[in-house]
Amino acid sequence: MSLSKKDQSVKQRLEREVSFRNDVDEVSADKPDPILIAKQYEDEYVALICALFAYGKVENIIKFLSSLDMALIDGAENVIREKLHKHYYRFQNSEDIIQFFITLSRLKKEYSLNELFLQGYQDNEDVIDGINTVLKRLYALNPYKSRGYSFLLGQVTTKRKGAGALKRWNMYLRWMVRSDNIDLGLWSGVDQKDLLLPLDTHTFKMGHELGLLKRKTYDLEAAYELTQKLRSFDKHDPIKYDFALYRLGQEG
Repeated sequence: MSLSKKDQSVKQRLEREVSFRNDVDEVSADKPDPILIAKQYEDEYVALICALFAYGKVENIIKFLSSLDMALIDGAENVIREKLHKHYYRFQNSEDIIQFFITLSRLKKEYSLNELFLQGYQDNEDVIDGINTVLKRLYALNPYKSRGYSFLLGQVTTKRKGAGALKRWNMYLRWMVRSDNIDLGLWSGVDQKDLLLPLDTHTFKMGHELGLLKRKTYDLEAAYELTQKLRSFDKHDPIKYDFALYRLGQEG
């Protein structure tokens, strides 16, 4: 189906932005983003830590992530507890962070995240099924419960309307699956055409301002709607527009 003149204009603008933003200097100390820390390690587990703590002011996110000893994922549980007992971040107290690292250390002994995700994704090429598979295993490995811990990991999602947009998980998938000057491209077996937009306040706002999004509710259904619109611009790589939309919204 051919695009309207308005959509053609928006697509051309976004293509220019994508080309402009796809630069190693677009993520730097002067232009911070949580992926800046993930890039230092090139590791799928460290990247998940960076993605799931990516809420709040970006400067605070970077400061917190920089304070973490990421090697603790491979450490003994008593060492994790000893080293993280003074760490906290916004909704997560020290016990939440300790238990998060313990859970990841247990999972890492069993699976690569890529391998586990594929178990859920492959049948229907559905990234939400993949996310749910990882989440179910994370919760099964550790019975610990708290509001901060549940917020950090997120919830298994069985509906779209009214459900959380899964922004941090979808951002993580963008990092892992896509490969360019911004994203890491550490995974295989997941097609970038299946990715969902990591909907946040910036991309939600820009989606409305550019006429790409009609849904007024900030939820997973809105992420699907905006992604579907972007697929009409590039059916093979719709989420390539995410970082450009994010920066446009962030910079006003």
